[in-house]
Amino acid sequence: MKKFLAPAIIAVAAIVLIVLILAAAVFFGNIASFGGTDMGSASAAPSSTASGEAASVEAGITSGDYDEDDLDTGWSSSDATSIALNGDSIALDGSGATVDGKTVTITAAGTYSISGTLFDGQIRVDTDDEGTVRLVLDGAEIACSTSAPIYVLNAEKTVITLADGTDNSVTDGSSYVLEDAASDEPNAAIFSKDDLTINGDGSLTVNANYNNGIQNKDDLVITGGTITVHAANDGIKGKDSVAMRDGTVTIDAGGDGIQSTNDSDPEKGYVVIEGGTLTITAGNDGIQAETSVAVTGGTITISSGGGSVNGSSGTAWGGWGLESSAAEDETSDSAKGIKAAVAVTITSGTITIDSSDDSIHSNDSIMISGGTIVLTSGDDGMHADSVLQIDGGEIRIAKSYEGLESASITINSGNIHIVASDDGINVAGGNDGSSIDGRPGQNTFEAAGNYHLYINGGYVYVDAGGDGLDSNGSMDLTSGTVIVNGPTNNGNGPLDYNGTFKITGGLLVAVGSSGMAQAPNTSSTEHSVLVTYSSAQSAGTMVRIKSVDGDGILTFVPAKTYQSVLLCSADLEEGSTYTVYSGGSSTGTAVDGLYSGGTYSGGTKVTEFTISGVVTYAGSSAAGQPFGGSSAGDRPAGGPPSNPRILR
Repeated sequence: MKKFLAPAIIAVAAIVLIVLILAAAVFFGNIASFGGTDMGSASAAPSSTASGEAASVEAGITSGDYDEDDLDTGWSSSDATSIALNGDSIALDGSGATVDGKTVTITAAGTYSISGTLFDGQIRVDTDDEGTVRLVLDGAEIACSTSAPIYVLNAEKTVITLADGTDNSVTDGSSYVLEDAASDEPNAAIFSKDDLTINGDGSLTVNANYNNGIQNKDDLVITGGTITVHAANDGIKGKDSVAMRDGTVTIDAGGDGIQSTNDSDPEKGYVVIEGGTLTITAGNDGIQAETSVAVTGGTITISSGGGSVNGSSGTAWGGWGLESSAAEDETSDSAKGIKAAVAVTITSGTITIDSSDDSIHSNDSIMISGGTIVLTSGDDGMHADSVLQIDGGEIRIAKSYEGLESASITINSGNIHIVASDDGINVAGGNDGSSIDGRPGQNTFEAAGNYHLYINGGYVYVDAGGDGLDSNGSMDLTSGTVIVNGPTNNGNGPLDYNGTFKITGGLLVAVGSSGMAQAPNTSSTEHSVLVTYSSAQSAGTMVRIKSVDGDGILTFVPAKTYQSVLLCSADLEEGSTYTVYSGGSSTGTAVDGLYSGGTYSGGTKVTEFTISGVVTYAGSSAAGQPFGGSSAGDRPAGGPPSNPRILR
């Protein structure tokens, strides 16, 4: 269901126009029925709809930049300067560092082994050397009540290596005494102004009570270790990039889980997850990047904004439909699972997201080519402002307001299951503002644009409370299997498109209410039949369509109450006659209600129809169908074909 905000005068004009159109439709429809002639009413797609070619998608940065120091975890105590933490004092053995009370400052590149407990002190790195500073945490507990326990002011690169089999921790206080209040630095328990890497096979717990957990102002890399971050605000934050190649990272953050913030350089500000295990619980976004987010491996689990239970009426965002426009303008936070300003790219990995806001979101494009993705969303499962393309992968949207949403959606492959309280797949343009009356961080869609849904392969299953497949523009199906359990109310339809729907291949089964039911256009090359019933049929009532030769063309059990059945199949042949049965059972194998093989029995013959064109209509208009749907559905303007067959 598409929602648009318009001035009152436009609304009044629209109502008048609709009345005139309906009056004309009834008038000309009566003429057509009177003469027994199907005049047809195919209309051209709006000039603003796409011309037939899917929009292209360009992936952002999809791999981190690792050097030898990032991957090397080997070190020797004989070659390292020893820093022994003794509660209220520090003992230094070796060169390259100085001690001042409970503060040790590292002034030269090299390896430094840190062990013991520091009650209220600091490890500082401040060197102009071109080499790498390696801090080996070898059973270290570092606390600082007024600043960052580990603070890198200056270094070409700093590597924190977690020694094998050791437990380490860093804890700050709830308030800082800042050395430079104007820059608000440092503002994280581990803070670096230059490149920072964490590796090794030990563990690290970061307790960030003041603000962020781990933060740097260049590139932040994780290639190993077991890292747990508890942060008052953001968990892990790298300005130029965050790249994770391996390790086990757990983040509990009041703000964002992982964030990259450089918005001035198109080649920076990205997050890449290539492996390891990542678990995030975030008050705001799970992963957020100013340019791109790429997932090419690993296991990712994200809960954001308290999860999907907060999507419609949770206290985090307030009840939908209650926010004023002023409140929306003032609110900039969001609680999305994965969010990027430019591109989200997923090629592999296992991703599970439970989000209050969109589970996967891009202000521009999303491209999925692999991986296993399970999404539970209080808003959209996936939303891209411009382009969403799926070339593979296992995608299950278990809960959403709208499942897939973008101005252009292309599905070339993949196994996709969608459950949505509103539209299953929604093609509309503009910012993410599809939820009921909007909510913080959302805007409204435009009513016109180059909007298109392309399905060129794969398997798509939709269970939608609103429209099953909805496009403000046009739709094309060239291959693949699409099953739609659509709405039960007549204000929505299994299909809803404003332009054209051309089918040249594939299988489409769409069931639901009949008030707004649409069929494909006669521009299609594959035949379809739209069967409507005079009354609603109970969920679980089998639909059987077979040829006069006894071949089963369709055996399907709708999951919800339905009053229309649309079948588009290469098995429907011009001039052939088919019989519709209701009820009964099958010994075949069912997947998402669609049966294959087996023997059908026990059903009741309801009607038969003959394919006499690309689009055939059979059934009743008693429930408002076929007055629903646009003229783009190639339905006679005034009603059903002559002598409609009434179905039970």
